[in-house]
Amino acid sequence: MTDYITAWQCIGCGKIEAPQPCIGVCRDRKVLLAGKDEHEAALAETARLQAQLDAVASMLLRFDRATPHKGQWESAYRALQQQVREIRAMLDTGSHPA
Repeated sequence: MTDYITAWQCIGCGKIEAPQPCIGVCRDRKVLLAGKDEHEAALAETARLQAQLDAVASMLLRFDRATPHKGQWESAYRALQQQVREIRAMLDTGSHPA
């Protein structure tokens, strides 16, 4: 769980003070700050999810471009079903395709 620190940030110069506002020479607004470790963990998770999304989007392009040969629709359909199973398994495990 992320612990936030309540601080005050000047809307003009951007200075930050905590735990209470300054003596009144600046116009402050309340802001919430997260620690560096939590922020970096969130960035890493975002990057992981973006990579997974990119991989799935690439795999899904196969469906858009698939055109079975005459008389081969059933085998093409079965192949696409298998690819969908692979995508779902990848999403369930959070892994990337090989």
